[in-house]
Amino acid sequence: MAETEANEYREQRLANLKSLEALGYQPFGKAFERTAPLAEIREAPEEGREVSLAGRLIRCRDMGKSMFADIHDGSDRFQIYVQKNGIGEEAFEAFKLVDVGDHIGVKGALFTTRTGELTVKVASWDMLGKSLLPLPEKFHGLQDVDTRYRQRYLDLVSNPDVRDLFNKRIRCIHEIRNYLVERGFSEVETPMMQSQAGGAAAKPFVTHYSALNTEMFLRIAPELYLKRLLVGGFEKVFELNRNFRNEGLDRTHNPEFTMLEIYQAYTDVSGMKELIEGLITHVCETVFGSLKVGTEAEPIDLSLPWREVTYKELICERMGEDWYTLDLAQAQSRAEAEGLQLDPAWDMLMVTHEVYEKLIEKTLRQPTFVRRFPAPLVPLAKTCEDDPSVVDVFELVIAGQEIAPAYSEMNNPLLQRERFEEQVGEDAERVDDDFLTALEHGMPPAGGMGVGIDRLMMILTGSEAIRDVILFPQLKPRG
Repeated sequence: MAETEANEYREQRLANLKSLEALGYQPFGKAFERTAPLAEIREAPEEGREVSLAGRLIRCRDMGKSMFADIHDGSDRFQIYVQKNGIGEEAFEAFKLVDVGDHIGVKGALFTTRTGELTVKVASWDMLGKSLLPLPEKFHGLQDVDTRYRQRYLDLVSNPDVRDLFNKRIRCIHEIRNYLVERGFSEVETPMMQSQAGGAAAKPFVTHYSALNTEMFLRIAPELYLKRLLVGGFEKVFELNRNFRNEGLDRTHNPEFTMLEIYQAYTDVSGMKELIEGLITHVCETVFGSLKVGTEAEPIDLSLPWREVTYKELICERMGEDWYTLDLAQAQSRAEAEGLQLDPAWDMLMVTHEVYEKLIEKTLRQPTFVRRFPAPLVPLAKTCEDDPSVVDVFELVIAGQEIAPAYSEMNNPLLQRERFEEQVGEDAERVDDDFLTALEHGMPPAGGMGVGIDRLMMILTGSEAIRDVILFPQLKPRG
């Protein structure tokens, strides 16, 4: 809407506000006791029942001495009928000053119109909250993508499908919690501001803690604190947490995102595999009523069993059975022939992983457990007993996206120190000695797993971008 037009609407609404005040109606009223949300009233219709309802006016049809209007409270829409003879001439004239978008409360009796519409015949009404700016045009909703993200509240008001999506996300998170708690897991909280940015390889957001005069980091992962809890005797823990990574914005990345991290003592990656299969299928069936999700063009079938394949098998399938016999120059040449742009400083490990991330992962549409990654890529995991060059892990990939990495967790403090030192090179200060001290007090064997909640919601709802499933995604400031 043009700025001039918006200002004209606002001036008219301000004039209506003053007129309402002159008639004794407070434009920003007080609390209003409701009989129930509108959806509950509709579920139990009772002709003649006296009810008290509240919501936002979303449509009004003036018929002279009476009006039909619709209100919406977030749970449902409901029709109201306002008649001059029913509420009195002054209250009726005041009601004519109500604008679409205003919040009102009404009291009256339920009846059914000749067209079969459950309606409240209004006996009295109250002004609860004046809307000074108009809502998006009601028939087309809010279409501009940038505005939808920046002014999510308008998106939710005008696009029922968006509101339904976020209600499903809320239900999914509720079911995730229920599923884990019912299986004996304890939900815990760990620091979001940390003196060491550990638990993952990512660029952190840096801040300064004035009281201690020290540099701090917004966490990139809660992993090392959750493992401290395993040392402390908590055997089954999880955290639904916010993580922060000072990296790019794209279709599948937001710098602030939601992760579920789970750790269980005396199990391993196989225990995590069983857990994630049960968790995702439970959420899918409970909230969506089906194991078929995604879009019509690219459906995802979450029916068990899910495919299981090793990292090496996938590389050889894509790049040739002789890949691991090639020297670095030959591997670089073959990868570049597939369209990859390689850093000349990369070794064979990094060239191979670039092949996996750019050419293979995105092709794994149906649920796939990718097993046995090269050990240097996952320093917090145990090596496989039959081959110490690979680690006992999986990455669950769905719709071409990594959804849930899981490990048989490293609990050997001596080997863990070696892995950390290899990872940080000469920057020895980045080794988390406090965590290693905790490990030296004895951590049980354990399985651990992270689940990207935002990406999982993209898959379950068939959304194209991560911003579509985050209420308030990060955006570049205007201006």
